[in-house]
Amino acid sequence: MSTEEARGVDLLGRVPYGRLATSMRAMPFVAPARHIVLDGSVFLRIHRGFGYHSACSGSVVAYGADNLNSGAAVRWSVQFSGTAEVVQPSEEMLRLFGEQPHHMNGEAFDPVYLRIEPRFVTVHTMDYLEERPTRHAA
Repeated sequence: MSTEEARGVDLLGRVPYGRLATSMRAMPFVAPARHIVLDGSVFLRIHRGFGYHSACSGSVVAYGADNLNSGAAVRWSVQFSGTAEVVQPSEEMLRLFGEQPHHMNGEAFDPVYLRIEPRFVTVHTMDYLEERPTRHAA
């Protein structure tokens, strides 16, 4: 893994959520996911009820996360691709994932876990002179 790729995977460990992207029945989709980084691999927890894990398993997917709303002086965005596989989580993984949602779009949350070995990692950064509180236009 290159220095840039290692840096990107390290940054992912600083935020808990990102976006999973692939296609399902020839249509692209992006879905929110909880992630953890463990031994250089990225593990995702998503809702089984959508069936996205079936589209992802064995396929190349993209994943991205960022700290853009953090107000930090240095804001970053990481994205990578890799082949996803459905995995059974270990006790350590479950502990690291923490509490799960009770519902997803009104139905009981049923977790499924994916493992992705990051490839083609890209990191983008934006440097500001000082930290500023995050503001949203009304």
